[in-house]
Amino acid sequence: MSLPLANTAVDLFLQGGPIMYPLLIAALIAIAVVGERLVWWFRTAGRRDPAAVAAALKAAEAGDWSAAEQAVAKSEDPVARVLRAGLAHRAGSFEGAVQVASAAELREAARFITVLDTLVTLAPLLGLLGTVTGIMGSFTSIGSDELAVTKVTGGIGEALIATAAGLGIAIVTLVPLNLLSSRLSGLQADLEAAATTLQVAIQKGRVS
Repeated sequence: MSLPLANTAVDLFLQGGPIMYPLLIAALIAIAVVGERLVWWFRTAGRRDPAAVAAALKAAEAGDWSAAEQAVAKSEDPVARVLRAGLAHRAGSFEGAVQVASAAELREAARFITVLDTLVTLAPLLGLLGTVTGIMGSFTSIGSDELAVTKVTGGIGEALIATAAGLGIAIVTLVPLNLLSSRLSGLQADLEAAATTLQVAIQKGRVS
């Protein structure tokens, strides 16, 4: 960032009034959370192993439980880990084991999603609060004995800057929030599909 642009940004920040400080904190939290989540999903994408999952399910459908367990024994794919838990408890509490394993995977995948959701709602409200305080300052200046045009325009400017900052943070945060939520839904669907397929194979084996 060039020095004139940095100076302009600092000036706008100071003109936005006290509400800009909590908005700055909200923006920093959003950046940190989005960065951490993107890195986590990037690493998770590298661990996905659809071949191992498919091999385990194919072996399970054929009744070859040893091959099914071996296919996912060393895989770090979240779906494979859930299948591994289900296969280990196929003779007993299969559903409970799968639910616990799935909950652990989804809890890690959904980490900090509520933080982003809160920031999307909170940032515009903070901007609205800045709008109110800025307009109140303008009216206070108008009602004083010494009318200062700079104070009136400064209050209006504070209101507009705070509103723009709050909306900007919410808009920029909403995009990664929707992306992360979509990835979470996709993972949940994969876990449910694999677990259901394995459960059908286990029930088929019991009937046979």
